[in-house]
Amino acid sequence: MNQHYLMHTKEKPHSCEVCGTAFSRKSSFNLHYLIHTKGKNHSCEVCGKAFSQRNSLNLHYLTHTKEKPHSCEVCGKSFALKKNLNLHYLTHTKEKPRSCEVCGKAFSQKSNLNSHYLTHTKEKPHSCDVCGKAFSQPNNLNLHYLTHTKEKPHSCEVCGKEFSQKNNLNRHYLIHTKEKPHSCEVCGKAFSLKNSLNLHCLTHTKEKPHSCEVCGKAFSRKNNLNVHYRKHRKEKPQSGEALVKRFH
Repeated sequence: MNQHYLMHTKEKPHSCEVCGTAFSRKSSFNLHYLIHTKGKNHSCEVCGKAFSQRNSLNLHYLTHTKEKPHSCEVCGKSFALKKNLNLHYLTHTKEKPRSCEVCGKAFSQKSNLNSHYLTHTKEKPHSCDVCGKAFSQPNNLNLHYLTHTKEKPHSCEVCGKEFSQKNNLNRHYLIHTKEKPHSCEVCGKAFSLKNSLNLHCLTHTKEKPHSCEVCGKAFSRKNNLNVHYRKHRKEKPQSGEALVKRFH
């Protein structure tokens, strides 16, 4: 009964010491915590975050002491870890020293290259402990866990609307700020969302990538195609195969 009341009050008393995500249900918190502890035997005494190697734990302690002994010679920004400083230098040099042996795409970080390789091998090494569904990227697995917990840990500070994914919250904020960071290179018109800009660009290129499977008429926008399909629903089909394919 107490757990049920929390659904109405929006209270989230169970907070993760590792990443700060809060949950209303203890069971949801326990499920979430598996993300941090799976196969990791060395735990931080301060926050509980777990690591598979002892030296990784020692480096992690620097985040609590706030020590940042490694400074950038270009801009002066400091880092707790030397490897983070090295990665930071790439923002100044624009170097991408690691390239894919399959397609040649270049990356600044080894981790990004490794993730990219999975698009070629189709491997999915990250599996859900609840349902067994597998993913190529760990962040996709983390997002998938939310389908089991039903939690929406990211809430808007302006209106309180909640989201399961941080990027959806960021897009939502544009409604309040009225920002339009995506502008058309042809006419200069600005948009708050990237996909809105992409749709707008079709008005310049005259592309119509969405075509009707019944009559072949093409449209620049998918929603216009969907509206068009309604006209066919009202008509008596002359040859039923195309309509059956589309509507059934």
